[in-house]
Amino acid sequence: MSLRIYNTLSRATEPFQPANPDHVRMYVCGVTVYDRPHIGNARSAVGFDVARRWLEASGYRVEFVRNITDIDDKMIKRAVENGETVRSLAERMTSLMYADYDALGVLRPTHDPRATDYVPQMLDIVRKLEEKGLAYAAEDGDVNFAVRKMPGYGKLSGKSLDDLNAGERVAVGTSKHDPLDFVLWKGAKPEEPEETKWESPWGRGRPGWHIECSAMACALLGETIDIHGGGIDLIFPHHENEIAQSEGAFGVPLARYWMHNGFLNIDGSKMSKSLGNFFSVPDVLQHYDAQTVRFFLVRGHYRSELGWSDKHLDDARAGLKRLYTALSLVAPAELAQIDWADPFAAKFKAAMDNDFGTPEAVAVLFELAAEVNRTRSAALAGLLRSLGGCLGILQGDAQAFLKAGASLDADAIEVLIAQRAEAKAAKNFALADQIRKDLLEQGILLKDGAGGTTWEAAQ
Repeated sequence: MSLRIYNTLSRATEPFQPANPDHVRMYVCGVTVYDRPHIGNARSAVGFDVARRWLEASGYRVEFVRNITDIDDKMIKRAVENGETVRSLAERMTSLMYADYDALGVLRPTHDPRATDYVPQMLDIVRKLEEKGLAYAAEDGDVNFAVRKMPGYGKLSGKSLDDLNAGERVAVGTSKHDPLDFVLWKGAKPEEPEETKWESPWGRGRPGWHIECSAMACALLGETIDIHGGGIDLIFPHHENEIAQSEGAFGVPLARYWMHNGFLNIDGSKMSKSLGNFFSVPDVLQHYDAQTVRFFLVRGHYRSELGWSDKHLDDARAGLKRLYTALSLVAPAELAQIDWADPFAAKFKAAMDNDFGTPEAVAVLFELAAEVNRTRSAALAGLLRSLGGCLGILQGDAQAFLKAGASLDADAIEVLIAQRAEAKAAKNFALADQIRKDLLEQGILLKDGAGGTTWEAAQ
């Protein structure tokens, strides 16, 4: 089965067919760098990192763009509060963002454009829209998009014009002809810093939020890209407005496939800075190692809602220990490439080809780990590590991970005890002794008795 992706635009899972058979052009909305990313932002970053890794594992050359919003109301407000320039705030927070994403194993994008570097391209799109009658200049210096003049507006969100609202980041003002119209270019305000003002045909000002992505996607990837991604909260108004701007200006579809990740929830609500119910990546890494956090995020399907709790993190850590335990018992063979005809690899591929089905793919890894434990096959251990690499996991040193993570979880120990019993029954005493030795090295002492084998922490 070839790769199929759920397309938000069609509301269906479709065969993936990029414009170029060997080259995927992918754009994912990044963060506004007024603060460090929280773990909800990281959920999106990891989810699309997995999609990118699988596309590359499938043989595509992926040109991956993730933008950086370094100018908007929040940037200006925070810089003023801090007594620093917007540029210095952006540079500082961008550096911290990369430190956090690097820790979670998120690959660097092919391009990471800053909005402030693409103002000329944004102005060019605004000019095109004005020439086509889809934008109009207001008396206050703003330039607005005329939503009701754009055929098909609302096709991504599935809303009719009568149902739509202006959206939380699009302020309704008296300069608009219609409450649904959104700003493309914001006229300069006297109280705002001079560094946030650019010259334009409509006077000094700065770009609206939505126009940024239209300009950067087109400049770096072309007028029609293969995949556009982001959080589900961006479907409306941000991505809906991107479609209107780009397709209004260029007359061709903005993206062939639209992907959106689900929320990371805490106490039943979306994790967000506006609600104050968030944890920064450094906050989380004080309590859980980065590999465990990534594994927690990877286990959930990217489109599903994911609940955040210590219990779920502890469960993820226990599961990751089970996988690393298998890799600690035998040195994995180095694989030049994955043999996709192998039954485990084929099952893994079928899961990932079904809209990046990571829950099912992870289940295959556990099946494979059990087989590694049973057979002590270096080739299967190598396959386990290689398939894990498609998800960005299991690439660390197994012994180091297990030693850093205290003792094995009870389920993993019982699995090994059962495998040791099978080895003894088969008179494979060398394997039985090796399991006992390996567990002892990890701080687990086995005791054989009339009632079976028990275990305790070694003193």
